[in-house]
Amino acid sequence: MTALESLRGKVAVAGVGHAGLGAAHGYTEMEILAQAACRAVADAGLSMRDIDGLATCSSSATMWSMPVAEYLGLRPRFIEATMLGGSSFVSHLLPAAMALESGQCDAVLVCYGSTQKTAAFGRSEGVKARSLLDPQPYEHPYRPLQPITSYALAAARHMHQYGTTREQLAEVAVAARKWAQRNPEAALRDPLSIADVLNARMVSDPLTTRDCCLVTDGAGAYVLVRADRARDLPQPPVYLLGSTTAVWNRQISSMEDLTVTAAAESGPRALGMAGVSVSDVDVAELYDAFTINTLLFLEDLGFCRKGEGGAFVAQGGIAPGGRLPVNTNGGGLSCVHPGMYGIFLVIEAVRQLRAQAGERQVPGAEIALVHGNGGTLSSQATAVFGGPATR
Repeated sequence: MTALESLRGKVAVAGVGHAGLGAAHGYTEMEILAQAACRAVADAGLSMRDIDGLATCSSSATMWSMPVAEYLGLRPRFIEATMLGGSSFVSHLLPAAMALESGQCDAVLVCYGSTQKTAAFGRSEGVKARSLLDPQPYEHPYRPLQPITSYALAAARHMHQYGTTREQLAEVAVAARKWAQRNPEAALRDPLSIADVLNARMVSDPLTTRDCCLVTDGAGAYVLVRADRARDLPQPPVYLLGSTTAVWNRQISSMEDLTVTAAAESGPRALGMAGVSVSDVDVAELYDAFTINTLLFLEDLGFCRKGEGGAFVAQGGIAPGGRLPVNTNGGGLSCVHPGMYGIFLVIEAVRQLRAQAGERQVPGAEIALVHGNGGTLSSQATAVFGGPATR
């Protein structure tokens, strides 16, 4: 057994919480982050005095972890502030697990908050600011509409190379909406058809507005503890079975193949650490910033062969009642997407494995795969979780 494999099931998510979903009028991102953090800590049956590890980051501040620690009144013995875009809060799992297992700390709070929808300094201003701080020299001179231009490029290539259709991409958005209709917390719950997606306003060919994630406010948090402690806390423990991160590129123009992401590396490594295969996965929470993401990740993670993602999702393949439940809260396309979505993937997986997802609950769910994406198909982080009976 490798050192990495020895971490399987050694830590568990003991609490989750969120706040300010949709529109958090009158609140700052720090305030809704604190609300989510307090709810996650309370859900774990702990208090802020018990938290001695912190993992957080933000696209709006380079030293975000320090004001968060100060605002929450924490003096962490372990701190993780790696910023990999939307995959960050999935990527934070492994360092946190290592810190817990080594005894460096006893309870790690992972948290994020953003008010990009209602803040005066919103999403468009943030995109402009990040383009100055994070220049992409091979693309910036052409003034692309980032990040959507990159994802549209990947979608166009997938369609050209494998015959993927616009209708198949639309299936992803429709499936997400059907899950959202079962989730009272989702931002969009009105009916959505294939025709609605195809006829929506074109943003970057071939993607319309309904192929693109929401722009919302929102904060999320979860608490990790060692497995032996988790069993004594109020909620059913959800064990971390596998966790890996892979980064192959920053700019999409530096990808060797626009249809293959680093999920092809992170996925098999995480599944190997967990000792399971994709056939064991009961529910998949995949970072769906755009409809093409879901197809790429289903392929790269091994749920289907390369080029077959369109056929996999067709005719409700990932919708309620389909072959694989995917993005059961409605995803970034219909539930919530406050700039970086990764933390909500973990929260939904935990709820499913606790059997606390209400009308959208996947019966008998025991294994959940979570996959986060950051940048423009740049950073990929995969985690495998198991319910109380899997350790």
